Amino acid sequence: MADILGGILSQLGKGGLSQIAGAIGADESQAGDAIAMALPALLGGLAKNAQSPDGANALAGALDDHDGGVFGQLTDLPGSQDGSKILGHVLGNKTEATQQRIAGGSGLDMGSVAKLLPMLAPLVMGYLGKQKKEKGLGANDLANALQSERKDTEAKAPGLGGLAAILDTDGDGLDLDDVKNLASGSGGLGGLLSGFLKG
Repeated sequence: MADILGGILSQLGKGGLSQIAGAIGADESQAGDAIAMALPALLGGLAKNAQSPDGANALAGALDDHDGGVFGQLTDLPGSQDGSKILGHVLGNKTEATQQRIAGGSGLDMGSVAKLLPMLAPLVMGYLGKQKKEKGLGANDLANALQSERKDTEAKAPGLGGLAAILDTDGDGLDLDDVKNLASGSGGLGGLLSGFLKG
């Protein structure tokens, strides 16, 4: 299951970006920058949770309730209790710190970011659930795919290592310039986002 981030962005598309931007009251550029940082953070949280066998099994079980249909129901995502519940499982007590970093990097206010993350969480689960079903992936397959995705994304945008570190117990911080670099410029995640959402 290669390029999870790219797959999610492709499913979301330009129309999805417009819908999300409208729902959180932001322009598409800022929303796109925030999405480019938020999705890797969510995937990084899942990767961390799936490092243990129990965590990987719990994720695999949870994905049985997600089939990818959520991409056709974006208007139902604002205020979704499902999204908030997923976010709590994925980020836990690191949610606020993650929101602060994304707000600082994208220029969105905290209120908009707080709306955005619960909207994106079901999309991540929906994409992974669809891949699990279509490709017959087990718990170990999912865990390995998430770890590989995290490494690949960090290689494309080295600053992501700092954002992902928010999720780690050592509490490493992230330089704000690194956060901004994730969503700007022609390379890294900025280029990836441009290809899928802004083209």
